Amino acid sequence: MKTTKNIILGVILVLIGIILAGNALNLFHFNFFFKGWWTLFIIVPAIIGLLTENDKKGNLIALIIGVLLLLAVRDIIDFEIIWKLIFPIIIIVIGLSLIFKNVINKEINTNINKLNQKMNKNDGYAATFSGQDIKLDNEEFKGTNLNAIFGGVKLDLRNSIIEEDVVINATAVFGGIDIFVPDNVKIKIKSNSIFGGVSNKKKTETNGKSKTIYVNASCIFGGVDIK
Repeated sequence: MKTTKNIILGVILVLIGIILAGNALNLFHFNFFFKGWWTLFIIVPAIIGLLTENDKKGNLIALIIGVLLLLAVRDIIDFEIIWKLIFPIIIIVIGLSLIFKNVINKEINTNINKLNQKMNKNDGYAATFSGQDIKLDNEEFKGTNLNAIFGGVKLDLRNSIIEEDVVINATAVFGGIDIFVPDNVKIKIKSNSIFGGVSNKKKTETNGKSKTIYVNASCIFGGVDIK
């Protein structure tokens, strides 16, 4: 995923370089500072996020708002209409994502539900306006619930024992959760996020016998990083 993002950024930089060179050689003239150019700071990151990130709701909302602002600045639509549309657009995007996510990720949803039924509901860690640092060395890990509300949770599983598929239910509200996983596990992610998301930075080495860690994440202005 990081490689894809680097490629996209590289392509954008090459295009900018070509445009600058063409302007300098008078081959053509492109004005970077066209009317509404600042909306690109919303539109471009949103497009990159749609192409590279697992959860796309926040990026789709940002893209729609960025395009609407660009149209308004260029006097194609009225600003007053934008303010009336922003809230309905957010509701519609979230609703559609919930509908299609359940269809697309049906197998993951089924497995997560089964694992949650097996897991002890009392197993979990929470950080509210505080921090939690959990390290499980040479301990069997059977899944857990992580909650970070205006706080941070760090869960280190690199030296833990994982003998079966497990689920981590991670909720980050204006907070962050870092999950460090072993090299020999598979990672599968389900994310329900609003202006937040899950980032999987871990390159794992798996085989047919590798167990799966399911990360069931809900993020509201927060994030979950898998490392």
